[in-house]
Amino acid sequence: MNLNNIHNVYFLGIGGIGMSALARYFHANKKQVAGYDRTPTEITDGLEALGIDIHFEDKVEAIDATFLNLENTLVVYTPAIPKDHKEYHYFVDHGFAVVKRSKILGLITEHTFCLAVAGTHGKTTTTSILGHLMYECNVPLTAFLGGVSENYNSNFIENGTEVSVVEADEFDRSFLTLAPDIACITSMDADHLDIYGDASEVEKSFEDFSKKVKTNGTLFVRNGLPIKGTTYGIEDNSDYAVQNIKIERGAYVFDVKTPKTVLKNLKFNLPGRHNLSNALVAFAMALEYGCSSELLVKALASYKGVKRRFTYHVKTDAFVFIDDYAHHPEEINAVHQAVREMYPDKEVLVIFQPHLFSRTRDFIDEFAKSLSQFNEVLLLDIYPARELPIAGVTSQWLLDKIQNKNKHVVSKNDLLTAIHNSNAQIVLTLGAGDIGEEVKRIKKEFSGAN
Repeated sequence: MNLNNIHNVYFLGIGGIGMSALARYFHANKKQVAGYDRTPTEITDGLEALGIDIHFEDKVEAIDATFLNLENTLVVYTPAIPKDHKEYHYFVDHGFAVVKRSKILGLITEHTFCLAVAGTHGKTTTTSILGHLMYECNVPLTAFLGGVSENYNSNFIENGTEVSVVEADEFDRSFLTLAPDIACITSMDADHLDIYGDASEVEKSFEDFSKKVKTNGTLFVRNGLPIKGTTYGIEDNSDYAVQNIKIERGAYVFDVKTPKTVLKNLKFNLPGRHNLSNALVAFAMALEYGCSSELLVKALASYKGVKRRFTYHVKTDAFVFIDDYAHHPEEINAVHQAVREMYPDKEVLVIFQPHLFSRTRDFIDEFAKSLSQFNEVLLLDIYPARELPIAGVTSQWLLDKIQNKNKHVVSKNDLLTAIHNSNAQIVLTLGAGDIGEEVKRIKKEFSGAN
């Protein structure tokens, strides 16, 4: 498929974080772009502000006639689109080019110098850091992010087309469409078992990805993972290592040992050792590409983060409210480590919305263990996403397993009251579902913010 011959690009699920970045890419490259999504969001609002036509009803009649031209229309879809989707079936039945997002990402990046970030956790933050570092070094790049960068208020960074920075997503083995020049693997924990079946298949998929790195390319691997590559780690004997960590005014100050030298007194503003690890590998990848270490040190200090990744919404001496996308037990553990490091003497309330019935079932004991670490736990009902309910898999089942007396299942309607009734000084909202929509309500209630 030659993307140069495509004039119109229609997206089924255009409001998805990965899909919307592709929509922005094609719009920036002067293609006609339109799409469908289930509901309006801030993301679709942003796309519509660019002049992209979006509708929210699954109805073929709602599609602009321009995009019903078989010869020069490409249809991109997300696996989250239901199997009985009318528009999807119309395009398939009428012989349109209908392809997954991952394949398009592979096509876009195959003629670029590609830097790809893989891992069951840390992809979005690492990709966002890497995109920012290379942008600040004036690299002619296009970066596709799986979250909204605080520095750019977008999930798309553009400064040219010679270099691409992408998330290599293991879901549905999507990352096997890529052939990166420089790549990293941040983590390989069991996840997406509804796709893979068991942890060994997840590991095999990452091994397959490691072989996709070009012959003369470089693969960075977090120290301890069972894949060969250039290692990185925190205060260990890795090829690239963070050393001499201090916390000053809520930021990390540290040294970085590389195979050739030691760089002193770097600064990074995101809390949590997992984020420090993400920053290290992004720094190493940019250095390997050829960016100046002096520019990289400066750029790292100016990185602000990704929305819904340990994002502060209220931060006073009396009350702190933080929102995070964490939806896997290891991610919850990482958030717990970060919040305890920053606020060692405070009571912490976590509000968690489980994401997917299958993930809740597959990791029920791990979820219970990770959530039990907090002083108080509130659970919302499970967010189903693409799934139908599974008998017996409920938030109450998870609650019963949590080893904490201060725990409740609450509805969204009762959420503010439950927070008011808590003695916690730190409140966290965690999850990958629509819990993010509650953030504005909580923020307004506890800070008077709009």
